[in-house]
Amino acid sequence: MSDTDNIDKPWAGRFTAPTDAFVEAFTASVGFDQRLYKHDIAGSIAHARMLAHVGVLSEAECQAIIDGLRDIEIEIERGEFAWSTALEDVHMNIEARLTDRIGVTGKKLHTGRSRNDQVATDIRLYLRDQIRLIAAELLRLQQGLLTLAEQEAETVMPGFTHLQTAQPVTFGHHLMAWQEMLMRDQARLADCYTRVNVMPLGAAALAGTTYPIDRDFTARELGFAAIAENSLDAVSDRDFAIEFVSDMAILMMHLSRFSEELVLWSSAQFDFVDLGDSFCTGSSIMPQKKNPDVPELVRGKTGRVYGHLMSLLTLMKGQPLAYNKDNQEDKEPLFDTLDNVKGCLRLFADMMPQISVKRDNMREAALRGFSTATDLADYLVRNGVPFRDAHEIVGQVVRYGVDNGKDLSEMSLPELHQFSEVIEADVFDVLTLDGSVAARDHIGGTAPQQVRAAIGRARQRLSQLELASGGEV
Repeated sequence: MSDTDNIDKPWAGRFTAPTDAFVEAFTASVGFDQRLYKHDIAGSIAHARMLAHVGVLSEAECQAIIDGLRDIEIEIERGEFAWSTALEDVHMNIEARLTDRIGVTGKKLHTGRSRNDQVATDIRLYLRDQIRLIAAELLRLQQGLLTLAEQEAETVMPGFTHLQTAQPVTFGHHLMAWQEMLMRDQARLADCYTRVNVMPLGAAALAGTTYPIDRDFTARELGFAAIAENSLDAVSDRDFAIEFVSDMAILMMHLSRFSEELVLWSSAQFDFVDLGDSFCTGSSIMPQKKNPDVPELVRGKTGRVYGHLMSLLTLMKGQPLAYNKDNQEDKEPLFDTLDNVKGCLRLFADMMPQISVKRDNMREAALRGFSTATDLADYLVRNGVPFRDAHEIVGQVVRYGVDNGKDLSEMSLPELHQFSEVIEADVFDVLTLDGSVAARDHIGGTAPQQVRAAIGRARQRLSQLELASGGEV
């Protein structure tokens, strides 16, 4: 016999034997769902007020329940609350303690609801708050990124395709590509929030309730923008959690790409940036090492979040309507995703101001690899050479440069004349790195003034997010 067998289960009337001790431990969720306590209490207070509003509870009973729940919240926050595995989950632990405190009135709180719609409501309330926190931390990262991009609006570096030198760009422009990814992540969060912000409470176990509940009243109390329309779907839906983790998987993919570039750029082979010492570690055997552990670990945690997405999809794929015990397994993947994404965003936001840019090294790298070859081809086209012929001519010039160890900008006019007579002295205006980036002077281009304009537009968008951060995402 378990030492908790004397605790009455909420469903004990149907059974003649106590729960097996191992089954009790195996099926309990209180070890991880207790983090929902604030939202469970908030949902219960709103439910009690609604029951009083429709006359199911007296005002005195409602107030006793509210006072008791608030006292329990203080107990939990002080670390004085005794969580019991025998009571299975956060909901029954709080309800049992409420009954201990206020007597039989505590048993009336569950009138007109089920743990099925209760937990679905708790998760949505919790996730709603967490989305706000993630959006705020993402905003902080974006602000740091814009500051760095503005500082490096004129810093020339090689742009890559296939990790081969392609064309010169500015580092500020490169950073603004990251910013665009993060803006899409913000948009996905805001879109996801609208589907999270739907209230299932009132669906009860699966079919609704015979009590004269007022779901609109409860939704207003809890700040929900909409009410779940179908009771079966309300208790069994976890689309919102899957959508959220999917959005976080995309966000982590972006952070992983950033991480990969930071790892490459901080290596001795690239030597483009130096990461702050606070975000690196050393080697136990090689004293010269400065390892980029933070971006490496963020890159690694991306796979963890991918796994949680697959876990949730697999969890739901075979479930018949309505609620099934399987859904207890939705919380740990969701909670772990939240914890890891928040941690990764915090680290990246903290790390941005600590990135030192090695501008001379970036520029020197851009001078290697004939990064202005396309500019020469464009020059020839503007002087009447068909593009395909221009492409072939520039290929010959590059071969000459490889054989003679010269970049295009280092060749003399007579050398270039060997390949085309249309080339004149003004060609050097486009063969320089600065001339190349300045020539791409249009929205989305890498010209420094376009980078600064893009930063200005991004700051306007972020200021709108800041204004919204006090309420809806």
